[in-house]
Amino acid sequence: MGSIESPRPEVVTVDIHEAKELIKSGYGYLDVRTVEEFKEGHVDAPKIFNIPYLFNTPGGMVKNPEFLEKVSSTCKKEERLIVGCRSGVRSLSAAADMLKDGFKDVRNMGGGYLAWLENRFSIKKPEDELQQVIKLKEVIDKP
Repeated sequence: MGSIESPRPEVVTVDIHEAKELIKSGYGYLDVRTVEEFKEGHVDAPKIFNIPYLFNTPGGMVKNPEFLEKVSSTCKKEERLIVGCRSGVRSLSAAADMLKDGFKDVRNMGGGYLAWLENRFSIKKPEDELQQVIKLKEVIDKP
């Protein structure tokens, strides 16, 4: 008989409405999409972190070998976190790995960023933020 793998901790998946409420109540938001995806736009959350779970490589998607290490150095194990990605698949695996690693309160955002967009919830884009800074500077610099 083969070795029996220890059961993975059960990941709690919340829908985006609940995720939005939890973020409002103080949960941090961990976006596990690639940096490129994150830059295209992300959930508008006061405490947001972008730590990719997978990387794009010429050979396809590869798991980030430093994922748990980076998450542990960014977030405390007791921190309440919502984990999200594009559609809810990567975040489910990421949340399971985090629970296995000792994180206490991690929830997967079902439907991911796509569902967030469908519901027209508030998002942020680094370009938007940059444009605002540029416009402000133009106003200030006018003679």
